[in-house]
Amino acid sequence: MKKVWYHDSPVGKLGIVEEDNKLTHLFFDNENKAGDAVEEKGEIIKETIKQLDEYFEKKRKVFDIPMKFTGTPFQVADWKALSRIKYGETCSYQDIALAINNPKAVRAVGMANHNNPIAIIIPCHRVIGKSGKLVGYGGGLDRKIFLLDLEASNK
Repeated sequence: MKKVWYHDSPVGKLGIVEEDNKLTHLFFDNENKAGDAVEEKGEIIKETIKQLDEYFEKKRKVFDIPMKFTGTPFQVADWKALSRIKYGETCSYQDIALAINNPKAVRAVGMANHNNPIAIIIPCHRVIGKSGKLVGYGGGLDRKIFLLDLEASNK
């Protein structure tokens, strides 16, 4: 059974979805990715909340939550590459394209990042433009700046 819970955080309300004992979605209040989920706080949701609270309190740098990705092979490769960006570090869209052995797919990487189903934990906020400029973020640039500043202050 698919479950959803909404959790207040420093970046606003977060929707957390679990299915089959795995985290499937973590989204901002301006999105709706819960689908037909039942509003219930399952074990994976509880653990996700605990780890997110630790992250925002600067007590956690790495998440350890079982996840289930639903996407194209390209998207899944992108999201796995995003997961390897270390806390407090950034990289470019081109860096991700190179990491997934598809150097010409910079725009496709941007689209895959935009479709990232598990915000914050799959850290697409750590991806910036090649010039170092902060560019697009599904949750809004204000949230991206908040998350990057949080991590930079806790290296």
